[in-house]
Amino acid sequence: MTKRQKIDSRFVIIMISSLLLSLCMTSVAQGQQTEPQSVPVADISAKPNTAPASTPLDTVEHWDVLPLAENNLHTGPPLVGEKDTLPSFTRELIQVQWRASDPIDLYVIRSNGAVKPPVVLFLYGYPTDADKFRNDAFCQNVVKHGFAAVGFVSALTGHRYHDRPMREWFVSELQESLGTSVHDVQMVLDYLATRDDLDMGHVGIFGQGSGGTIAILSATVDPRIKAVDVMDPWGDWPDWIAKSPQIPESERADYLKPEFLAKVVPLDPVLFIPQLKSRPFRLQENLFNLAIPEPVRKQIETAASGTAQIVEYHDTQEYGEKVSANGKMLEWMQSQLQDASKTITPKEFLEKAVASENKDRQKQ
Repeated sequence: MTKRQKIDSRFVIIMISSLLLSLCMTSVAQGQQTEPQSVPVADISAKPNTAPASTPLDTVEHWDVLPLAENNLHTGPPLVGEKDTLPSFTRELIQVQWRASDPIDLYVIRSNGAVKPPVVLFLYGYPTDADKFRNDAFCQNVVKHGFAAVGFVSALTGHRYHDRPMREWFVSELQESLGTSVHDVQMVLDYLATRDDLDMGHVGIFGQGSGGTIAILSATVDPRIKAVDVMDPWGDWPDWIAKSPQIPESERADYLKPEFLAKVVPLDPVLFIPQLKSRPFRLQENLFNLAIPEPVRKQIETAASGTAQIVEYHDTQEYGEKVSANGKMLEWMQSQLQDASKTITPKEFLEKAVASENKDRQKQ
């Protein structure tokens, strides 16, 4: 077995859970699909590690300090890579950068008939790449709910994983992976605010797996995020590291050492979830997803109790009926962004969430 094969084995379980979500979220296209009209503006894929010449390289970044104001990141000019125009939506690929040797492929997907639509930022879990945002069926599904979809991959993932020894990966560098990605969310929102075709007063975020963790952390430090929807987030780091099947046994002991835990425990979403009480927050849990250890699930549920609307899917059939069928999962975010301009108290929000949950139970 080669060194690459040994490293790849750690990805198997993560890829299974990511593939499940991908299959459920992406509707099957019926009939012959219309070919997109691609307008290449600049080739940013040929040299993925090339920074725009004017990108400042004197950045100062603290992975354990999440608010952007307490770091020193400066963006270079965005580089438009490609623009695809289809009958129902337009997809832009834009390269943004605020660190040396870390350009980010950012996808902005808008309905052709929308005028300044609300924005939903999508963050999928490691090691999911950006292929989803290039999937026409996925793009058509998200924009039909009336908002623009914005997506990118987290740190040390996909095209952002390069120039590293293979022993360094998302989990071995967990503090960096989380802190960097939370900063990225804020910088992406800063860029989107410079555009005149998006409603930045109504911004939501959806995250799955490690992306759910990043979504929670980001929302606590950026009030521009008005609604938070997460599915199977990672967290409760001591238990997750001790029991998660996503960590190779040969590496687990290293991550349970006090010096490693001391860096990641302050970034535990369990500590941050209570700060989301004033905003719509939904926690979706796939109880059939064995990649999330039961003690971790319970700790996150406890932290979210009284703060989030907690929705559980007991099997793939229930998931398919309540989530993937006709893009039902996106209906919650759609309703929250429509209501985002209305000021409600935490009590009113919880009453609304409980009523919705009771309605779902009555249908079962």
